[in-house]
Amino acid sequence: MDKTWMKISNRKDKAYELEVKNFLKFAYSQKVENQKIPCPCTQCNNFCNQTKTVVEDHLLTQGIHKSYTRWIHHGEQFRHQNCGDSTKHGDGEEDSDTEDLNDMLHDIGTAQWGDNWAGREESTDDSLNANHSDTNNFLKLLEDAKKELYPGNHFYSKLSFVVTLLHLKTMSGWTIKSFNALLEIFSHALPPEATVPKSFADAKKLIRDLGFKSEKIHACVNDCVLFRKENENFDTCPNLNCKEPRYKMAGSRVPRKVLRYFPLKPRLQRLYTHKEIASDMRWHKEKCVHDDNIMRHPADSEAWKHFDRLHPDFAVDPRNVRLGLATDGFNPFGTMISAYSIWPIYLVPYNLPPWKCMRDPFFFLSMLIPGPKSPGNEIDVYMEPLIDELNEMWLGVETYDAYSGKKFDLRAALLWTINDFPAYAMLSGWSTKRYQACPICMVETTCVHLPHRKKLCYTGHRRFLPIDHSWRREKKPFDGNVDFRNPVAPLSGNEILDQVQNMEVNFGKTKAQSNAKKRKRSESGLNWTKKSCFFELPYWADLLLRHNLDLMHVSKMSQRLSLPQLWILKTKPKTTGCVVKI
Repeated sequence: MDKTWMKISNRKDKAYELEVKNFLKFAYSQKVENQKIPCPCTQCNNFCNQTKTVVEDHLLTQGIHKSYTRWIHHGEQFRHQNCGDSTKHGDGEEDSDTEDLNDMLHDIGTAQWGDNWAGREESTDDSLNANHSDTNNFLKLLEDAKKELYPGNHFYSKLSFVVTLLHLKTMSGWTIKSFNALLEIFSHALPPEATVPKSFADAKKLIRDLGFKSEKIHACVNDCVLFRKENENFDTCPNLNCKEPRYKMAGSRVPRKVLRYFPLKPRLQRLYTHKEIASDMRWHKEKCVHDDNIMRHPADSEAWKHFDRLHPDFAVDPRNVRLGLATDGFNPFGTMISAYSIWPIYLVPYNLPPWKCMRDPFFFLSMLIPGPKSPGNEIDVYMEPLIDELNEMWLGVETYDAYSGKKFDLRAALLWTINDFPAYAMLSGWSTKRYQACPICMVETTCVHLPHRKKLCYTGHRRFLPIDHSWRREKKPFDGNVDFRNPVAPLSGNEILDQVQNMEVNFGKTKAQSNAKKRKRSESGLNWTKKSCFFELPYWADLLLRHNLDLMHVSKMSQRLSLPQLWILKTKPKTTGCVVKI
């Protein structure tokens, strides 16, 4: 199948237009005409399903992704080759999937143990000797990549067969029960010499050295501390007001609460073991077209540029990673009555182009904070491992770059957080309740108590309008006053740090501590509840924009509050006095 047309740069070329039509004819050869298919254009990159007309339009305007040389999403079959003899089979196309798998394994090995890692037996490298067990496991993985599924099968190796099955399981939503049943059928249908795993657990065990390991860190049931570092060997909480046992039963080793943490460093290093992704990680500096009036990417923002000006040693290498953090609680049991809240923490690398950096494969789950209740102010306790690793990544870790074929010191920085308003309070340390709820206006927050509704109403938004705006002179539609005040200037990170520098907070949800928190007010009269753990990062106070509110929650709340009022104005129902009084 001729694919040379994919390299044609002029998308107005008649030959290119003809080949696009031939591609769509091939893609729809076994599909219904109006069915949606993955769009392989440079923007969608097979992540978005589109109609035939839209796919054709994207290919003619955006172009096809040049790395998509095997059309597996559009009807082309997998074509595996035996790694030991790549000339016996094949049809002159690009390297086989098996060879791609071997290349990936070789890049991972080089990234971990250097260029000569394959010759471990003859090597005296201390790094290899220190990781003797890991190296042996990885070499075994390479052997599985070269071993035929059964004698005479040149299409699948033992490893590629398992990887393909697990990929299909994920894409098709198979249950573990159905996956095990399929493996049992394979064990009977294939020759006895076939090396087919017996169960899903065996298949996962085979590829575990390809994946990333997670850490299970025990936590106090009242969120006082994590049992790590100096608390690692304690069997009870070191908090004098708590003293809750670490384990469920005396003598057992089953923890009452567990934080699942997924280390950041190996995941960022893995990005650079793939040549295409390693190249894309430079996109924000080498390929991004900057325009002062248009923001296409976070690299166009003033916060990004401000960080670059303050830290030129970090900005000089485009491979250094800029991260954003997002979190929100959810009920893992869906709409069931059970009240349970679990909090995932996500990290997103912004070096990638916009059509990639917001895709699922590049959303890193950093940790899972267990329930059943929200961590609240104690979220800082659970953030300790991530803060420690971010400090380590700020100094730099040696990393192999598959694109350049050389090693470099990889650094990473957290630029901001993205969350809803309640989570804003948890992460920033500024309480978004009571009379000073606004984290921008702070002591200048304009607030009115509604006696009949027993709620607070926040006014004073007109001060952020242009100085000559007509609403500033209006009285009756608002609170009966004109408003010509200037907008509030947000405090800088260093000014905030001065306010919270001497705050001492004892974390935990014990009854005694909860009562103390209710009675105690901030000595400064401000709404600060703690010094945020992010200030442990050496650059956090210098950031221009530390916390963001996500648009989804803001627009959702606006609609929820305004639409019912518009409906009341339209229908004018007969209501009791207590409903309309404020």
